[in-house]
Amino acid sequence: MILDQIQKENDIKKIPHQELDLLAAEIREFLIEKISKNGGHLGANLGAVELTMALHLSLNLPEDKIIWDVGHQSYIHKLLTGRREGFESLRQYGGMSGFPKRKESPCDCFDTGHSTTSISAGLGLVCARDLIGKQQTIVSVIGDGSLTGGMAYEALNNAAQLETNFIIILNDNNMSISENVGGVSNYLNSIRTDSKYLDLKDSIYYRLIDNEKYGAPLARMIQRTKNGIKQLVIPGMLFENMGITYLGPVDGHDIDATYKAIRDAKRVKGAVIVHVCTQKGKGYPPAERHPARFHGAVPFDIQTGLPSKPQSKANWTDVFGTVINKLGERDERVVAITAAMPDGTGLKRFKNRFPERFFDVGIAEEHAVTFAAGLAAGGLRPVVAVYSSFLQRGFDQIIHDVCLQELPVTFAVDRAGLVGADGETHQGIFDISYLSMIPGMTVMSPKNKWELSDMLKFAVGCGQPVAIRYPRGEAYDKMKEHRQPIEIGKAEWIRRDGFMTDADKENKAGKTSEKSKRENDKKQDEDLHIALLAFGSMVETAEQVRTLLEEKGITQVSLLNLRFAKPLDENAVIEAGQGHDLVVTMEENVFEGGIGQRILDLMTEEGSKAKVLPIALPDAYVEHGSAAILKKELGIDAESIFDKIMETAGAL
Repeated sequence: MILDQIQKENDIKKIPHQELDLLAAEIREFLIEKISKNGGHLGANLGAVELTMALHLSLNLPEDKIIWDVGHQSYIHKLLTGRREGFESLRQYGGMSGFPKRKESPCDCFDTGHSTTSISAGLGLVCARDLIGKQQTIVSVIGDGSLTGGMAYEALNNAAQLETNFIIILNDNNMSISENVGGVSNYLNSIRTDSKYLDLKDSIYYRLIDNEKYGAPLARMIQRTKNGIKQLVIPGMLFENMGITYLGPVDGHDIDATYKAIRDAKRVKGAVIVHVCTQKGKGYPPAERHPARFHGAVPFDIQTGLPSKPQSKANWTDVFGTVINKLGERDERVVAITAAMPDGTGLKRFKNRFPERFFDVGIAEEHAVTFAAGLAAGGLRPVVAVYSSFLQRGFDQIIHDVCLQELPVTFAVDRAGLVGADGETHQGIFDISYLSMIPGMTVMSPKNKWELSDMLKFAVGCGQPVAIRYPRGEAYDKMKEHRQPIEIGKAEWIRRDGFMTDADKENKAGKTSEKSKRENDKKQDEDLHIALLAFGSMVETAEQVRTLLEEKGITQVSLLNLRFAKPLDENAVIEAGQGHDLVVTMEENVFEGGIGQRILDLMTEEGSKAKVLPIALPDAYVEHGSAAILKKELGIDAESIFDKIMETAGAL
């Protein structure tokens, strides 16, 4: 195989030109085979094969730099920089990341994972290059979808001031290519980037300016005439008018054409956009037909493209999609907003059923939040469906535009908690902390699919800002019998088996004074009263912990479904502290600013004698791996929590 000759960066330059198309085919075959087993971002990578090859042929890595926006299309880049073996453990715990990682290779110059960051980062690298005095080519690759985000235009506006080279590749997998436009465009690009033409243009311009009487007016007239001609024959005038040279469109599946465009772009003294048109899922028919399904693909059968393990139960996103559709039928004020993810957030059915009340704002979370605030101010009931880690981008807007005005916006916060294989940039482990600190925000989380339905109905009807967080994966479908009505700031007791009576308290006080080993052991095994205070997805885990404790002979265990992180049901928490020896708080969020920290503070203020054991995620960024493995490694799975309880009980 030709791919076997790629052992490290720049090895692609040793491949004979006539074999490059074969190499592209082998890369696609390799990606399909590996991703079909472990899952991953297939569609975006299949569409970027020739583009990535052209970049590696044009650049000298790692001296030159490539910044991949989002980064899910960087698999080919990893292959071409000698990381082929890493695909055996792609996105698995301890294995290779599915995104660029600086610690993984010197050829990865900037960690990415969220959209619209590559131009800003690339501009920073360009300015650093110029200040230090290096001679490097800096390339930022950004998709057409990412150009719906405002940060990209902030960066473009800034980049327009550059007088040194900065290449921006616009990977457009939506727009078709017109041969006529492409031919004229290629011709003009060649002329406009030719060094002789550029030198002549500069020479004429400065000579005219030096002529005090006629030079400046003539130069301005020529400039106006040139711009008028460009408006007629050159696409991409939005960028040209910003002061950024535009080259393209180029067929991104033509290695020679893309290589030539990049070579031409290197000669531009300033920011230059190379518009490259590609097809998402190129070379694999199922991915070409269903690009959304193969964006972040689960393991699949190569022949059919269907998942290897069909979903057996409804997931949380499905439940949300069903409920929001019903709410839309019942209340015409209900509208739905997504940031370029109608499928991923479960809004596809709502979009089809109520197209006039569905709004896809593009990859623009900040705009989505303020847009929702405007809808609410206009008398509607907007529901913003967004992933937890992406909602972070709208934090300022949540404060100033929603909560400060007490507007009835509902945030359906999907992928809250550990999401697994996408890693640090996608783990939803901070939302309890950053949302709970905002005055006027209500933060809820359901224990099961029925409670998610009840919470959504409550949120849309309560007339105030509400965030409902729920995890990725199959929705918990047990505890249907526990369905107390939702009341603001009220928790729900699932089990009250562990409450101590006054006699229990007196008995424990006597045993404590005797201090015999036999009685202390008995206290641990039989008389220990434990309250499990769980939030959202951790209620299921709490039930598992309760079963493990019963198997150990500890039967005095109560379970409180907190329901609300804010406002916290302080009365229920204090009651738990008064009636139990040990209070265990359980949340799938970092400890800092989370529920456990607030309960610990509350119990200290109340002078509670109960020991508080907070179960939360460490204050750290969590790498990729399956959610089950990550929970075990981070100590929030049932077995780990059981061990911590037994260890704590021994010290009581």
